[in-house]
Amino acid sequence: MAVLIERVKKVIIEGLHLEEMGVSEIADDAPLFGDSGLGLDSVDALELVLEIERHFDVSIEDNEEGRKVLASVATLAAYIQERQAA
Repeated sequence: MAVLIERVKKVIIEGLHLEEMGVSEIADDAPLFGDSGLGLDSVDALELVLEIERHFDVSIEDNEEGRKVLASVATLAAYIQERQAA
């Protein structure tokens, strides 16, 4: 799981052009959205969903599922792992 989490962080950094940020600066459980986390917005969410589909061949079906899945790097990695195992 640690390898997947690191890969997810790299996809976030590269896909959302956050190159000024390092992988180690993103906490696994930090919120991706809002003031207390990475501070991503709705445009970033759309871009991130596309990057996840492209890199991991996993799709997020709807907004409600997206809110749960995109809560943090850890929840996103768990979702990817679950979907790839199915």
